[in-house]
Amino acid sequence: MKRLLALAAGTEVVTGLALIVDTSIVTRLLFGGDLPGPGRALGTLAGLALLALALACWPSRDATGSVRPALRAMLLFSLLVALYLIYWGVANGAVGILLWPAAVFHAVLALLLARVWLRFGSGPRPRVA
Repeated sequence: MKRLLALAAGTEVVTGLALIVDTSIVTRLLFGGDLPGPGRALGTLAGLALLALALACWPSRDATGSVRPALRAMLLFSLLVALYLIYWGVANGAVGILLWPAAVFHAVLALLLARVWLRFGSGPRPRVA
């Protein structure tokens, strides 16, 4: 579970940094188009939010810390991102080269996180080991 959360958080760190450094490249790769000035500013803010999410979900080294809130947050985020990217790809003809790989990645990640969530959902609270 700790490795899965680290993978999810690490992915969002990379994406967040890419959005902060150059929002236009990310939007071209995902959506096949560019953003006007206000859209780039919003993309930078989204990058900052992804960094905050990744930090909040990064597995703790403290053996007593529960990972349930981080697991729940990353599961919801991955599920919503997968659904939105799939919606965007189906509803819009213009997609970038990374849209479908990103949609599949987030869908698989959401399934893996859901599997962990269901495994520990009714049992004792999972702890970072």
